[in-house]
Amino acid sequence: MNLKQAQYFKTIAESGSITAAAKKLFVSQPSLSQMLRQIEEEIGLSLFDRSVCPMQITFAGEKYLRAAERMLAANAELEAQLQEIRQENTGRLRLGISVTRAMQVMPLVLPVFSSQYPNVALELTEAGSAKQEELLRGGAIDLALAALESTGANLAYELIEKENIGILAGKEAGIAKRNLSGTPLTVDAAKGDSFVYLTKGHSARVIQDKLFRKSGFAPHVLLETDSLEVGRRVAVEAGACMILSDIYVDDYVRQRRGEFFPLKDYENHRHFYACYRKDEYVPKYTRDFIRITTRALAVQRERDKAFRI
Repeated sequence: MNLKQAQYFKTIAESGSITAAAKKLFVSQPSLSQMLRQIEEEIGLSLFDRSVCPMQITFAGEKYLRAAERMLAANAELEAQLQEIRQENTGRLRLGISVTRAMQVMPLVLPVFSSQYPNVALELTEAGSAKQEELLRGGAIDLALAALESTGANLAYELIEKENIGILAGKEAGIAKRNLSGTPLTVDAAKGDSFVYLTKGHSARVIQDKLFRKSGFAPHVLLETDSLEVGRRVAVEAGACMILSDIYVDDYVRQRRGEFFPLKDYENHRHFYACYRKDEYVPKYTRDFIRITTRALAVQRERDKAFRI
């Protein structure tokens, strides 16, 4: 099998007929039929059942199709690698990230990345974690930086930062008055308090909904917002609660006497990952963007610890 045969056969299999495939390939129907017959004669097997309409691929045809797809994928990866060398690190990185994480990550990472790759255009799509996985699978973005579970089929995950989930509470919240900040608690400890919700699509909302369903807890909703920054400020100032990661417990929260209670008996599986499609070639500049981000956040976290001490 050569690349031309692989592409032609794949198109026939996808089209369901030689006539439709010929139109897509801009070749004549007789020449495409002849090529298919030659392949079948060489291997001594029928690749399609022509007695039905649309014609159906045979078991041998399925094996041949998988081999053709592997060959085309390998060639595409090689072409991408060669193109990267030819372009000398010129390209485009379509990045998905939440607004709040972008506020944290981009000022640290972009100056370093842009100095190393001045000819790489960075296109930012700001969306919640769940939405980013959808965009990634659909090919709308190349890289997602999101709080996810590393379980998506056909996606690769590289851990950037672990997150601990807990309850953020304003100083006037009942849970804050009854407990010492930092005490591991269950969500039931916040019964009687109002909650700020993030809209669906955010990682914290996914975790929150699972926790509330499991505990049978349906709190009063003070506010539902798409902005994590708005949500945590409202929670702190209004004496309400909010489910979120410990990475958002920063100087603002501490200065306003916000309290954070890690969730008791809860193992978080949604951490901050760099995520990309396994079937797509990952350019060097994308791999370096992940490396720079991981390093920058590790350094920032160590600085925060030293400052608190």
